Amino acid sequence: MLIRAGFEIAIECNTETPLMALLSVHPSRQADLRTPAFISSSGPAPLVPSIDEFGNVRTRTIAPAGVLKLATQFLIQDSGLPDDVAPWAAEVPVAQLPDDAVSFLLGSRYCETDRLSPLAWSLFGNTPPGWARVQAIVDYVHHRLTFGYQFARATRTAWEGHEERVGVCRDFAHLAIALCRCMNIPARYATGYLGDIAVPVSPAPMDFSAWFEVYLGGRWFTFDARHNKPRVGRILMARGRDAADCAITTTFGQSKLVQFEIVTEEMREASAA
Repeated sequence: MLIRAGFEIAIECNTETPLMALLSVHPSRQADLRTPAFISSSGPAPLVPSIDEFGNVRTRTIAPAGVLKLATQFLIQDSGLPDDVAPWAAEVPVAQLPDDAVSFLLGSRYCETDRLSPLAWSLFGNTPPGWARVQAIVDYVHHRLTFGYQFARATRTAWEGHEERVGVCRDFAHLAIALCRCMNIPARYATGYLGDIAVPVSPAPMDFSAWFEVYLGGRWFTFDARHNKPRVGRILMARGRDAADCAITTTFGQSKLVQFEIVTEEMREASAA
């Protein structure tokens, strides 16, 4: 399956402002690109890529006073298969976890394991460990929260999402991540493209999506508490402890987002040719 994806984003700054972005296709998907996924900039300063501490492609630049436009469009090959389902995947004892998974057991900016731990153990302490326990957490979050773009709030934490019972995809991911960590299951935040492929088309404007990954049976698996079913065509951009590590743009000064357009769609064979 070929997927066409990309974005056009514009940010307005009053003065020259350092900017950092996580908008590139993740290195783990670079080999699947069928056309270059270079990011273009309307500004005079170069875009300087590097790999951050979580393995994401981080791009730095200086936004000029006025409007900075960033854009890309690319084709990527995808298996066309839904997310893996592995009911046999077992929990790995904490003492046997690899070092790079242990850090995803800890609380973070948006995932307050200290506040949620008593709740997590009361709800899931008697569920079968492993895949079944993670799925029980996903089911709980999926039914606990009501999705709506009107509920978006950049500062909402997992605990606040649980109490307010509303949110967007990042809130679903944060609550599920926090509950998994409370149960000693490493969980990390993920963000990227997720189009309406093999599902009914949503009338809402396309956006980037957030989901999460858990470490079971010696590898990472994808879960999605908002949709609560395997999906086709995820294109990963960034992973981290939570959304604080995966912000699509971070400006070190005052700024305003003035344009935000995302495209993700399957290319039919005739159009791909």
